[in-house]
Amino acid sequence: MFGPRLPLNGVVAATPAVLAEILDGGQSFRWARQEDYWQGVFGRTVVRIFPGASGVPEFSCLRGADSASVHSELRRYLDGNGDPLVAADVLPWRSDPVLARAMAGFPGLRILRQPFPDTLIGFICSANANIPRIKSMVGSLASNLGEELAPGLHALPDWGRLASATDAELAPCKLGYRAAFLRSAAGRLAADPGFECRVAALPPRAAREALMSLPGVGPKVADCVRLFGLGRLDAFPVDTWIRKMMDAGYGLGGWSDAQVVHFAGLHFGANSGLAQQFLFAHARAGKAV
Repeated sequence: MFGPRLPLNGVVAATPAVLAEILDGGQSFRWARQEDYWQGVFGRTVVRIFPGASGVPEFSCLRGADSASVHSELRRYLDGNGDPLVAADVLPWRSDPVLARAMAGFPGLRILRQPFPDTLIGFICSANANIPRIKSMVGSLASNLGEELAPGLHALPDWGRLASATDAELAPCKLGYRAAFLRSAAGRLAADPGFECRVAALPPRAAREALMSLPGVGPKVADCVRLFGLGRLDAFPVDTWIRKMMDAGYGLGGWSDAQVVHFAGLHFGANSGLAQQFLFAHARAGKAV
């Protein structure tokens, strides 16, 4: 079903542990570890990613797929905001020992540039759920409602299909209250195909507010969608892990989420979302602040 392994030329190297954090650390929910590779779907692209002996990833696409096109799509997906080493180097790690320790543990960590629909669906599902639970819901949505791209591998449903899904069709996905949010948001987006482009062009506050006008999208989900689906590195999602890091490492106990986001923009700068991902990975790894 899959072709030969090919080098992902032009993609910044990552150790197997860092590659695992990139693909399975809460940015995307469509990757599964299979023996010595990761298999995933983004948009309508099915691919396997191997760590590679030199640290530069390798990939394998479906037989019959245009490997050059898949290479281009995957390179953008993995390094969508340009050179992640350059983006990381402008963070204030030289004067911030908390951030420096987090970055040292995950060299080459970067922000994925995912398709907007995949990101929005995933993070609406993320409310009050951990990563395995989110992956289960998103995978069930794909397998029950999405187009089959290869045996057992499906794209997520488009907005029209999701908007028209019946309760009986959504029940196997075990979405709970999230089902109503997803269906309503999908209906809005199916009727407004220009929404993504408009939001992508808006300044940060306006983009956040536009996303929060969708059912099931609060401040954290809006910031996750801006960061992981629109490539806006200024977005700084605040969840339990980030709250722990900001409280213990920066003395922000008692601050509201909005105040933490404001602090992050001032302290970490335009790439605060990348700093967030380093801190998030550090906290999840259970390492000391």
